[in-house]
Amino acid sequence: METADIETDLSLFKYDNLEQLPPSYRELDEAERTERIEAALDELGDDVVILGHNYQRREIVEHADFIGDSYQLSKEAADADADYVIFGGVTFMAESADIITDDDQSVILPSMEASCPMAGMAEALQVDAAWAEITEAAPDSNIIPITYMNSYADLKAFCAEQGGLVCTSSNAHKAFEYGFEQGDKVLFLPDKHLGENTAHRLGMEDSIVEWDPWDPEGASAEEAAEADIILWDGYCQVHERFREHHIEDIREEHPDVNVVVHPECRREVVEAADVVGSTSTICQTVAEADPGDKWAIGTEIHLANHLSRWHPEVEVLPLCGDACMDCNAMRQIDPNYLTWVLEELVEGRERNVIEVAPGEKELARLALDRMLEI
Repeated sequence: METADIETDLSLFKYDNLEQLPPSYRELDEAERTERIEAALDELGDDVVILGHNYQRREIVEHADFIGDSYQLSKEAADADADYVIFGGVTFMAESADIITDDDQSVILPSMEASCPMAGMAEALQVDAAWAEITEAAPDSNIIPITYMNSYADLKAFCAEQGGLVCTSSNAHKAFEYGFEQGDKVLFLPDKHLGENTAHRLGMEDSIVEWDPWDPEGASAEEAAEADIILWDGYCQVHERFREHHIEDIREEHPDVNVVVHPECRREVVEAADVVGSTSTICQTVAEADPGDKWAIGTEIHLANHLSRWHPEVEVLPLCGDACMDCNAMRQIDPNYLTWVLEELVEGRERNVIEVAPGEKELARLALDRMLEI
């Protein structure tokens, strides 16, 4: 990178030492797997804590000590007195856990394949090049970069170094307000839909330009420099699939249904929903529903399935079906991988450790600290 003082690489090459599942673990059935996981956990005791993201399958979350969204889980890991943190999530989540946990805690991602596509849409190297173009086109402007939690540690570090911060889906509006208090413009990445929905929340929907680093015919640096809010062209491949007609269809089939969706969804989907919020908000909405209520869930399918099991008194409906709502990255945390990394820890071997470089970690932590201050 030229504008930042950290060394980085494309995400595809950051963790090329992570290991594949040994063949002997690939055909375990659920009964054997469960028995072996429980035996390993009994052996490891308080030395290990398992984090299960809301989007993980049942076979992962049933073994988790904590279930929740990404940053919430990282905080649980930091508060835990465990030598080993096993994160049932994706790479950027494990990185966030490593950033805020103690140096003597090891963060393990069971599968090397669990890499969030949206995080990969805003590589720090690529953002650095775009930053150089945009700042050159706006030499008199103070642009504050804000990255969504769903990004790699080096991008969080980049934002910190340029005076920016991190946000979650719950506090993105506060991060935008911070950005405009500190500077003239905001560059928000990687999720353009969350950015657009946040701009609408602040009444700034007419001040947006979309920056597509892959499209030579897209907005120029000069055009971007004219806008107050520059949105990076990234998106969640699950939430981007939802369409307004999915809401229309489910309301036609269930006239008494309520709809709750995540703010990573397209603007028209958010406008058509009854409630919009983070995974925590979605969970709370269903938990507080009256018996017999119907709620259609516009987020990853496994959370919809969990909510249906956790709250049988509420009728929980997936907004557009299993295939539409499945996150392939989360699916890579196979319970057989969990069995393997636990049994390896029993034997004193750490597999698939996620470790953020010290300088990068320090800056990324600064970006997180700024978020906590707003």
